[in-house]
Amino acid sequence: MDGTNRNNIKPGIEVAIVLKEDQRTGRLTYGVVQNILTSSLFHSHGIKVRLTNGKIGRVKEIVIGKE
Repeated sequence: MDGTNRNNIKPGIEVAIVLKEDQRTGRLTYGVVQNILTSSLFHSHGIKVRLTNGKIGRVKEIVIGKE
């Protein structure tokens, strides 16, 4: 599931984000959403979130059923 729709993202779910400094390489960082920073319902580059470790980036994918 992609991270462009705000309705799909809730605090506590695991996601893969792209940090600002990794936008050119597309390197993903995995973590748990602490809070959602984008106020609009849709963003073409991904909804901006803060992870529980403090990192901020745009959601590229929502991790479902990762064990």
